[in-house]
Amino acid sequence: MAERKAVIDWLLDSDPAIRWQVLRDLTDAPEAEVAAERARVAKEGWGARLLALQAPGGQWGAEDDDGWMTSVYMLALLKDLGVDPAAEEARRALGLFRERITWWQLDGRPFFDGETEACINGRILLAGAYFGEDCDRLLDRLLGEQLADGGWNCEAPPSARSSFHSTICVVEGLLEYERARGAKPAVTQARRRAEDYLMERRMLRSLTSGEVINERWTRFGFPVSWHFDVLRGLDYLRSAGVRPDGRLAEAVGWVAKARDEDGRWALDAAHWDHIAAPFELEDGVGRASRWNTLRAMRVLEWAR
Repeated sequence: MAERKAVIDWLLDSDPAIRWQVLRDLTDAPEAEVAAERARVAKEGWGARLLALQAPGGQWGAEDDDGWMTSVYMLALLKDLGVDPAAEEARRALGLFRERITWWQLDGRPFFDGETEACINGRILLAGAYFGEDCDRLLDRLLGEQLADGGWNCEAPPSARSSFHSTICVVEGLLEYERARGAKPAVTQARRRAEDYLMERRMLRSLTSGEVINERWTRFGFPVSWHFDVLRGLDYLRSAGVRPDGRLAEAVGWVAKARDEDGRWALDAAHWDHIAAPFELEDGVGRASRWNTLRAMRVLEWAR
């Protein structure tokens, strides 16, 4: 208990984006205190800094292909930080983005109608649903692209086998859509099929061979971008209210095993991918990570 308190104190000595989630998920703080802390995310720290990086043209990043990709990642990251969609700063940013950004590469379709790859579209659905944008067309597209084994793949067709990376991005978007708009049988069914896809494979193993698909999935990164790892997958299941069962025991064990002697988890990767990190959210790869510690602690408490 003393170690847990020390770790929580360390987590709370941080950015509002961390603090409000710690209060909500790891303490008995009253809802009013959680809401007050969350309200600071758009005005202080990382959330405010990301919002301030929006260009006059509405996008984050340069006005080229990489600029559109940067916007996808930044919107999803703002959601992960917990910027309140009702905050004036968020409404202003999304209004500017909606008015000025379309897919000029795809005949000018609305941004929240999505593009062509399931992993990117999952992140767009996540951000669009969270910030109250109209993304029903994108939802219908993703539901129609679910593969027979229960997941999604950016390379389908021709591929008929799902990808963990694409699948986690899509199910996070589906869950956020239902939170924003209410449960819909077709969406819930699609999510549950995808959750079974992940769980039947123990969150990291091939269903046919039983071998670990990618050892890097036992190393945990933030921001997550399109990358799957065991911690991200388990944190999604926790968030979705999935009841843990024996299929998750190995994956939960990987999370527990990564805890250091001080009760913290290190940052194994920072997935900025094709964009330049606007600023550091952590002290660096290999150092103790508040994001990973927060997520790992709530996953282990859920698993118990």
